[in-house]
Amino acid sequence: MLDAKTIEAIADELLAAARTRTPVPRLTARYPEMTVEDSYAVQRLWRRRNEDAGRKLVGRKIGLTSKAMQSATGITEPDYGAIFDDMVLGSGCSVEWDQYTHPRVEVELAFVLKKDLSGPGCTIFDVLDATDYVVPALEILDSRIEMEGRTIVDTIADNAAMGAMVIGGNPVKPDAVDLRWVSAILYKNHTVEETGVAAGVLDHPANGVHWLANKIAAHGDGMNAGDIILAGSFTRPLWVYKGDTIHADYGPLGAITCRFE
Repeated sequence: MLDAKTIEAIADELLAAARTRTPVPRLTARYPEMTVEDSYAVQRLWRRRNEDAGRKLVGRKIGLTSKAMQSATGITEPDYGAIFDDMVLGSGCSVEWDQYTHPRVEVELAFVLKKDLSGPGCTIFDVLDATDYVVPALEILDSRIEMEGRTIVDTIADNAAMGAMVIGGNPVKPDAVDLRWVSAILYKNHTVEETGVAAGVLDHPANGVHWLANKIAAHGDGMNAGDIILAGSFTRPLWVYKGDTIHADYGPLGAITCRFE
């Protein structure tokens, strides 16, 4: 376990890395004794510093919920991070590629809550009852810590690699479609790069949301009405470069497009 002074130093280092777009050396290489709990302590302090600076928390992301993502990262348990108001973009947007260190894109569903949601004991049925609507979303991954050899301890401290999200398509009530069978085709510059089905996320994308409610309850935390919850990717992360156009076709749920400039 790391002491409070070290946790504070790491949080400040990550804040500086986000400003300079310069990833810091891998935390687990420098602090081999660092635990998952240490990482969440870093993330909570990092979040608090951002809120103190005027950023508004509008939701959470859940990561590493699918076998596709776990295989791509070598990490075998889910994680979570914070979504701030300035991270939420609309379909059709231009994304400044240089704003991110290692941008990659994932295909997801976002749950928008109409009721507060908290654990312990939260179930998938509580999630569906608390959800106002579900809508397509792309997550843009970023890295404030070097990529090579990173573990879940590094990723959690790095706000679960959250950079931004692009939301769009057609919102649907959670009981209007079988969310397990929502599928998407991900194009980069008119070429199909990935396809996926939402059941890849823990057999049902809402399972990630109740996992999160129960996980953060241990820290006295919960989710609020109006929050956006990114439920996890059902494709592998796709590297994007300056000039790339991304298009995700969700069939009946519409499509999302963005361009990296």
